[in-house]
Amino acid sequence: MTALLSVVFLVQPVAAQGVVCSASKLPQLIEGFFQLTTGLGLIGFVVVWQGDSLFEVFATNHEQKAKIKEHKRAALKALITLLVLGPLYTVAGSLMGLPLAECVDLAPW
Repeated sequence: MTALLSVVFLVQPVAAQGVVCSASKLPQLIEGFFQLTTGLGLIGFVVVWQGDSLFEVFATNHEQKAKIKEHKRAALKALITLLVLGPLYTVAGSLMGLPLAECVDLAPW
């Protein structure tokens, strides 16, 4: 029984890798989607950062400026997460033997 369960769980990643990697355009489609969403996220960050900087100029009290700075900090954290997530998955996924990381490069550059 234990051998049967271990075979089922150990064979599934190999089978999934075969499906994802053997599809003709799927790896390129996934890479393109990730690059597109990363690019849009980067553009969104620039728009938010510039908008917050503009609002900060017109802020009248200290509380408004503090909220704007907090929003800029949150946007920066989101950008860092966005830029680190793909390469981290590619490297860590390759080390762990994850099926998608074997044939798809999620580094946006």
